[in-house]
Amino acid sequence: MVIVAGHITVPPAQREAYLAECVSVIDQARRAPGCLDFAITADPLESGRVNIYERWESQAAVERFRGSGPSDDQGAVMVSASVAEYDVADVRSLVERG
Repeated sequence: MVIVAGHITVPPAQREAYLAECVSVIDQARRAPGCLDFAITADPLESGRVNIYERWESQAAVERFRGSGPSDDQGAVMVSASVAEYDVADVRSLVERG
């Protein structure tokens, strides 16, 4: 399993527009083979922060989905980014319902 996690920052006044542009990417990712979860969300404490979380079955699944990264428009809005991939060696379920 691979987890991609981190955050980007955008100007606070542009965050909602940035997130709106991400909706189609989220939809495509969640329908992609091997995607277990995918979220791009507004941080509730920092007005310019956008949290990134992806969970994939394998590195191959990530690579099949991953294009060249954010569109030029999205990249131009980013002030900073800190996102990394993590290879998961073991999983322990903490809560499962329904």
